[in-house]
This record gives sequence, C-alpha cells and structure tokens, in this order.
Amino acid sequence: QITYTSLNAVFNDGCFCCVCVCLCADGNECTKASAQSCGECIQAGEKCGWCIDKDFLKQGEQKSTRCDEIEALIKKGCSEASIENPRGTVSVNKNQSLTDRTKDGVKLKPDQITQIQPQKLTLNLRSGEAQTFNLIFKRAEDYPIDLYYLMDLSYSMKDDLENVKNLGTDLMAEMQKITSDFRIGFGSFVEKTVMPYISTTPAKLLNPCTSDQNCTSPFSYKNVLSLTSQGSQFNNLVSKQQISGNLDSPEGGFDAIMQVAVCPNQIGWRNVTRLLVFSTDAGFHFAGDGKLGGIVLPNDGKCHLQDNMYTMSHYYDYPSIAHLVQKLSENNIQTIFAVTEEFQPVYQELKNLIPKSAVGTLSSDSGNVIKLIIDAYNSLSSEIILENSRLPEGVSISYISHCKNGVSDKGENGRKCSNISIGDQVMFEVAITAKGCPSNGKSETIKIKPQGFTEEVEIVLNFICECACHKEGIPNSPVCHFGNGTLECGACRCNEGRIGRVCECSKDEVRTDDLDANCRMDNGTDICNNNGDCVCGACECKKRDNPEERYSGKFCECDNFNCDRSNNKLCGGHGRCECRKCICEANYTGSACDCSLDTSTCLASNKQICNGRGTCECGTCKCTDLKFQGPTCEICPTCPGVCTEHKDCVQCQAFGTGEKKDTCKEQCNKFILVKKKKKEELPQPNDQPYINHCKERDANDCWFFFTYATKNDSTVEVHVAEELECPSGPDIIPIVAGVVAGIVLIGLALLLIWKLLMIIHDRREFAKFEKEKMNARWDAGENPIYKSAVTTVVNPKYEGK
Repeated sequence: QITYTSLNAVFNDGCFCCVCVCLCADGNECTKASAQSCGECIQAGEKCGWCIDKDFLKQGEQKSTRCDEIEALIKKGCSEASIENPRGTVSVNKNQSLTDRTKDGVKLKPDQITQIQPQKLTLNLRSGEAQTFNLIFKRAEDYPIDLYYLMDLSYSMKDDLENVKNLGTDLMAEMQKITSDFRIGFGSFVEKTVMPYISTTPAKLLNPCTSDQNCTSPFSYKNVLSLTSQGSQFNNLVSKQQISGNLDSPEGGFDAIMQVAVCPNQIGWRNVTRLLVFSTDAGFHFAGDGKLGGIVLPNDGKCHLQDNMYTMSHYYDYPSIAHLVQKLSENNIQTIFAVTEEFQPVYQELKNLIPKSAVGTLSSDSGNVIKLIIDAYNSLSSEIILENSRLPEGVSISYISHCKNGVSDKGENGRKCSNISIGDQVMFEVAITAKGCPSNGKSETIKIKPQGFTEEVEIVLNFICECACHKEGIPNSPVCHFGNGTLECGACRCNEGRIGRVCECSKDEVRTDDLDANCRMDNGTDICNNNGDCVCGACECKKRDNPEERYSGKFCECDNFNCDRSNNKLCGGHGRCECRKCICEANYTGSACDCSLDTSTCLASNKQICNGRGTCECGTCKCTDLKFQGPTCEICPTCPGVCTEHKDCVQCQAFGTGEKKDTCKEQCNKFILVKKKKKEELPQPNDQPYINHCKERDANDCWFFFTYATKNDSTVEVHVAEELECPSGPDIIPIVAGVVAGIVLIGLALLLIWKLLMIIHDRREFAKFEKEKMNARWDAGENPIYKSAVTTVVNPKYEGK
C-alpha cells in the first residue's frame, strides 16, 4: 500500500518507478512466503488463508499458490468453505471482582484484597493477529504498607541519627491517617570493610573516628529491626545505634539495598505495598568500584545475612544499577531517596533509571524526614505503571491507557496513569501479537503487574501453528505418489527427500535431460518458456513480484499481464487478461477492450448520432461530412454562424428590408417568426434549450436583435425585437468649444511657463551681478603696486625736544 506522502517523497527523489515496485512486492506477505503447507501459510501473516480444494491448482501452478489473501483466493475460484483461516481467541480463566480492604464489615487480609481484574487469561495467538483485552485497576482503601528505613551511619550523619531516634512513633501516627495496617523497620550501612574504603589498622577498626569521638566499628550493612507494627520498639532500637566512619566520600549503600530487596524473610516483607526509604548525605559506589579493594566477583544478587549482618561485602563487588532495578522490581519495592540538597541532582538521575522511585530533599539534620516520606508515598501511589515479564521471541505487547477524566494515551505513556486517588478505577487496553510460531508451538506464560504492587495478571500464550485440517491428514497417502507424503489440507506434504506437487520426484532426480524434455513445448523452446522451473518433468511457474501477476499453462506459456493495453491500463481497464488475450466486458470490444459499444457519447445536442453528419465508432464520432468536426460533428469552422446565416431572412420578414426583401417568401420560410417590442422581452438562455442570441447590423448601421432556437420537434423559432439601436450623430458645438478651450488653455499654459522661466533667468542674472559687484569692492582702495615718492626717516635718538 502506498500513501500519498510516500509517493510524493519518492517522486522528488527521482526513483518513483523503482520504489513503487518494491512497495507493491512487500504488500502480499502470503505469496512471498512460498508456503508448502497450511501451517506455513497461516504463520506468514494474519491475512493469509490456504485453499484446501483439491482441484484449485491450475496447470503449472505451485503448491504455494494455495496460500494467498482471502479475497485473492476467492477471486481465483476457491470457495469460502474451502479456505483454512484460523483466528486467535481470548479466554478469561480467573476474574475475581475488585475489592476494598473491608468487605461486608469484615477487614480482609492483604492476600484477599483484589485491585486488578482479571487475574488469569489464555490467549490463542495467530501470527500477525493482535489479541486485545482490558485490565482494570482500582486502588483499594486502607491498603497495608511496609516501610523499611535504611540509613547511612557514617560520621557525617551524626546529627541526623538524633532526629531519626523518634521517627518510629511519629511516623506511625502520620501513616495511621493513610492506613490502619502499617509496619516499620530499620537498617543501617556504612561501607565495605576493606581498604581503601576504611582504615584497617586495629585502632581504626575499633573506633574509625577521632580519639575524642566514640564510634562503633565499621560495617557494610546491618538489619537493626525487622518490620514491626510497634513504633516504640523502633525508637528503642534506633536510639541505641552509634555512628561509624569510613575514609572515602561515596558510601556502600547499594550493597545494603540489594540485601534489603533479596532477604524478604529476614526483613519481614509482606505481600503489600513495600517502601524502602534510603537516607544519606553522600554518593554511592556501584559495580566496578570493588576493584579498588581487590574485589572482582560480580554481585550474585542473593541473600547473605547472618545474625542480621551482611557477611560477603569483602567477597562480592557492589551491584550495578541495572541489577538493583531488576531485584527491586521483582520484589515490588518502591524506593524513596531522602538525600541532602548537595546530592539531589545525582539521585535525581538515579531515580530516572529506577522505576517507581522518588527523590526528596533531606534537611541537614533530617528534621523533615516524615513530611518527605509522606509526600513521596503520595507521589508514588498516585501513579500506576504496568510492567510485563520477559516476552518470548517474536511476541510483542502494546498498551493504551484510559485514565481519569477521559484521558487516553498509547506507546510508552500507554502503560501508566497519573493522579490516581484511593477508590479511582482506570483501565488499560492490552494487545499481544506473535510473529510466526515462537517456542516451536509450546505454550508460554507471561505476567503483567502494576509496579510496586504484588498483584499480577497471569497470561498463558498458545500459538496457532497448524490448521485444523492438519489433524485429518492421511500419512503415506497413495495420492502422494505411492505414499511418499501426507495428504493434508488438499495438498501433499512430502516426506524428507521428496519434492513435487504430489511428491513424485526425489531430490536426486530433479535435473535430468529426460525430465527437462517434458518441460519444453517443442525442441526449439526454452524449458518452461523460461518462465518456470522443471520439477520432476513438470513445469512449476515462477512467481512475480506483483502477486496479481502470474504465469500459468502446462509449459508456463500463459500469463495474465502481457495483454494489449489502452490508456496504460491492462485491457483498457474493461476486461481481464487470460493467456495473453483480453476477455472484454459486455459493452467493449477490441484487442485491448478499448472500443466501447455505447453510443451515448456520440449524441449531439439535437439528440442525433454524430449530428447526422458521421458514424459512431468505439464511442467516438467519425465525421463523414468533411466540413464538420468535433466530438459530435457539430463544429463547422468554415460555415457561417447561425446569426449570420439567418440575418437576411430575419431582416426581410421583420422589417421588410435587406438583400432578400424581394424573395423573402420563397427563401425565408424555414422558421417561425415571433416579434417582440424590445430586446429585453426576447427569450433568455434558461427559457428553452439550444437558444442563440444574435446582434446584427443593417444597411443603415442600425443594430437589430433576435434569438434563434431549435425546439424538441425540430422546428425553428425566431424571436426578433422591433426596436432598433441606431447610432446618433456627433454633437458639433461641444466638440468645437472643447477644441477652442483646449487651444486657449494650452496657449495660456505655455505663456505661464515662458514667464516663469524668464523670472528664474532674471533672478539668476541679478544674483550673479550682485556677486560680481561684491568681488569688485577693492578697486576703491589704494593701488597695491603704487609707491609714494616721499620717504620719512625717524632718528632713533630723537626724543622730541
């Protein structure tokens, strides 16, 4: 299938034809599969069917021709009852109704609460066909919660420990507002007990802090208090905890998280909402960092708690982030990272890698830890995210969410719904599709569950790998060449080493000269006309890229695509091609079915075939009168128009003038004349069909108006207006007055222009004169070259006495 956009893009790239063929070839996955049995056919795609009619195949067609799209098989002559086309199904095996914590006044146990429906399904999957079902989730009210507080007890967390000592009872009181069934536990961690993470000198092993500080020995992880409903017990045990210390800045928190996740019995996890609060003011070590201490064995992800202490920290490396994600998800643990503002960006990135986790900013002394936990829990519980277990190879799954307020989404966002409150119900539409027949037809089981919840939906996948007729197969059937195959679904499924339509040939005998001779029409032709392969002395015709095109015949000498074409269409689009000849539809004839027998296209406006001046051939007029042309022989370029042709007769009948006024009665009796007063009273174009409006000039240069119309009974009717339009003579006085006025005005304008130019010229001359006058003023002074004859000499010693 080719969309407009793809065609446009391909055309612009200049390779339209090439790509178009490829797209068409990919369109039919059924014929492309070359299926040799019904089972192979239905695995090729959801649209594929197999024809079991034993007489379906024509001479030269392969067994794989039985496999095609349903519509194509019906067109080829296979009845719907003879087509094997199994479909997939969805069965619900367990479908308990959604419940709240309390039912009929009785508080249910955690394992009796149902928040997701249905709980178990069985899907029968046909290759390529998606099976869809709905999952409904509803948050139950008063759902139990287990919270484990995992705290960093390195020296920098000393002031935080003081505030956490009273956390049990305070947090218990706050969580009572959310659930009546709340349990809390406590664990602590520091670092691996090897260099260079801690100092291994004897003194530092006893007290890693400075001499004036009393600290406990360093440890990797310690389960201080398993989950309990006694908040006071939490306070008592936590108040006895002491700070420890280590050398490097990052801590070994990942070791502790792994043990909390994989030791459910020691921690005391129930199948309820599980929360892990991870409190620290530093970064973390992860897989590979253990090499610094000579630890190279990867973390095994198993529980190693003895007397509530992690004993293998010196033996196994830190877990990787992906390993943690896997274990936390398997054990339905939701993580809350309570970290200081300095490390907020680091743990924010970690949160993006760990599903169903949250990050809260811890104050410098952990004073806001309760509010942080409550806010993080509300954030986590208000979002529902579905996840599924690993899918078998070839199986895919997709989700469409239908959340609150009619909000829907698909793709990755189709897995989740946000802003879900207690009692809200949401629905997810799940579609599972298989490609081929995974696991060799064996059943597979997958599970879908909301992240952070223990409830899950179990889905059993059964794969449809064979047709129903496969069970009715006849082994070693005589039809299959003396029992060399199993007759099933209308065709022979050959035994190992046998081939052919009826398994008539061994693979060792496929190519021999004697067998090839049976595949030639005569000695001068190619084997199977080069359109097929000779298999066991019989031609099996090749398949074309276009599934609609095929070879046929005993020697593959026929095809349905090499017939004559018209308008670039096979058989003109009005017939079918059989063995390179067009079989035309009823109203068409010709070698390319391009000759229409319908004469409606030849009717002229007067309802005559070709206007009576030609013959209708293949729906087109062939004009016999050479003066006429056009699709219906109505155009005559050399003929006078209707108006000009009848001008003289109309003039003589209506006004008694014109060239035919003396012979009017003899020559002008071919139409009926109707007189009207004015031209406005003449018939309009919509009054009757085939009307012509005419405007002609008489000998006095007056215009007269008439209409010419042919009625349905072939009579001609002419309407003429008695009122003429004659040109009036020119009005002399205005013309003369206008000419005189124009001459006077032009003269005045010329005088004004001349006067203006003279004024400008005079002003320029006067300005020039004034300028020259100013420059000549030095003539009134002394002559610079004049020298007086008198010389006056002053005695410098003369004092005027």
